[in-house]
Amino acid sequence: MPKDVMNEEALMRKTEEVRFRKPDASDGAAIWELIRACSPLDENSMYANLIQADHFSDTCVVAERGDKIVGWVSGHMIPNEESFFVWQVAVSEKARGLGLGKRMLRDLLDRDETEGAKALKTTITKDNDASWALFRSLARDIGGELTDEPHFEKDEHFDGAHDTEHMVTIQLDDEAARSAA
Repeated sequence: MPKDVMNEEALMRKTEEVRFRKPDASDGAAIWELIRACSPLDENSMYANLIQADHFSDTCVVAERGDKIVGWVSGHMIPNEESFFVWQVAVSEKARGLGLGKRMLRDLLDRDETEGAKALKTTITKDNDASWALFRSLARDIGGELTDEPHFEKDEHFDGAHDTEHMVTIQLDDEAARSAA
């Protein structure tokens, strides 16, 4: 069998092994460990991840392979806006290359809890190439326009201790975004 066919079949088997679900409070510690292993992601307290998994489970997702959490996206609907904000995307090194980041985002966009979102928003530092690639790819796939502008600035908001975070916005065309998800 040709090598590229074998690799494609192996990738399909790996992809089929992953399942997505809403997190619950018992996932907090595993989510925290995953984020800690995904440098350069900003680490939150274990308690913050516990609260996200418990209170915001409808707008967060975990990817599981067997009994291990290998992916996590946290997000929430922004109060008084028709926007879904993505806080963090984390994929275990062992599960990279399977498109899990984009698949988890699509899972969230397909949920009833994000149905009213007219935009997906997130913040990214200019040097985070992986995040830029993920969100540009998502925008292309769903036919959404991606824009960005400085939002949380290094000196004004982070007292010089963190690079400027750019607010990235992907406009969601209701039907196109939902059907692509």
